[in-house]
Amino acid sequence: MFILVKLKKIKLIIMTLVFLLILSLGLGFIYWRNYYLTAEVSINEDLKMQLTNKIEEILNIRNQAYLDMDIDTISNLYNKEIRNSLWAFEYEERKMNNIQKWSHQQSVEFKKINSQVVVKSGKEKGEGYSVYMLVNTEYIYTYTDEPETINSFRLGSYHTIDISPMKEDWVIIKEWYADPFMVTFNSLSEEKIATINGIILDGKEKDFSELNERRVNAVAYADKYSGAASLPEYGFQYNTKYRDYNPLGGDCANFASQILFEGGGFKKNRTWNYERGAGSRSWLNAHAFNNYMVNSGRASVIIRGSYEQVLKESYKLLPGDYVAYEKKGEVVHISVVTGTDSKGFPLVNSHNADRHRTPFDIGWNTNGIKFWLVRVHY
Repeated sequence: MFILVKLKKIKLIIMTLVFLLILSLGLGFIYWRNYYLTAEVSINEDLKMQLTNKIEEILNIRNQAYLDMDIDTISNLYNKEIRNSLWAFEYEERKMNNIQKWSHQQSVEFKKINSQVVVKSGKEKGEGYSVYMLVNTEYIYTYTDEPETINSFRLGSYHTIDISPMKEDWVIIKEWYADPFMVTFNSLSEEKIATINGIILDGKEKDFSELNERRVNAVAYADKYSGAASLPEYGFQYNTKYRDYNPLGGDCANFASQILFEGGGFKKNRTWNYERGAGSRSWLNAHAFNNYMVNSGRASVIIRGSYEQVLKESYKLLPGDYVAYEKKGEVVHISVVTGTDSKGFPLVNSHNADRHRTPFDIGWNTNGIKFWLVRVHY
């Protein structure tokens, strides 16, 4: 009897092992098949250059259409019979309108928008490609009363884009990226816009030649590590000494803290600290960063309020100061002041979305946002 029971157990074990082997082979086949169908291709330099050139061509056609308010040209870059392509087109239509809306409120005219593409990776998808890339876009503008004086700023974004041939050219099948020009800008009356225009056009170019060394060094760090928005000679990189917290909710306060520590010479302490690959709450969190800076005496508030309320006072900001953006009672973003344009309008650098010498209100001039203009005591 004992032998029979033992044999049954052995038989059961063998059957179980056979079942697991068959299951593993089946799952392995499914995994291998899916991997084979979707595996990322090794993009050689020739293919990378071809994709870079083609995508840059598409984006710069789109950029010119923003300026011309040419929705038909933008439409031709998509196959709107495909749902994802239609959504991508509608996204760009909103962006085009917002660019025009901001320029009207700011009393500027965009002269050129130029994008540089850096393809990171890609894979074949149908007859086309799915590509992950960063895009560095320079916006060149003049003020309406100074058409000969050129200003510029840069925005950096991270895109996933699917492109595919259609008829005699390539079209965008799917695209996703975050862009500051996609916010819903305040809807102001023409009377209020005229008032804002008057304040901005009265501004004068500023001389920062006497700026103290710590502020100069803070700005230099901010310019070097503004990521996808930085000048090409800096390689569109973050400082690899620090963890990138964008996937965990945002890297803006981490970047601002780096600027103050690495560039501005502020010392770490138990409250405001980064070590062993991790930062304290006041180092990483925008709301906690702002509270720490103001309450510690390392900074003080110039003014807090809506865009209309803070606009005149914003001309007091110096390179190395910062702007905090409050939404529903909580500071959700930090940008560091890095200069001004030809009218003395403050420009900022930040991460997520990456900005380089960008007007401080772009992406935030919307209903319910409170601006904190903060003087940093170097």
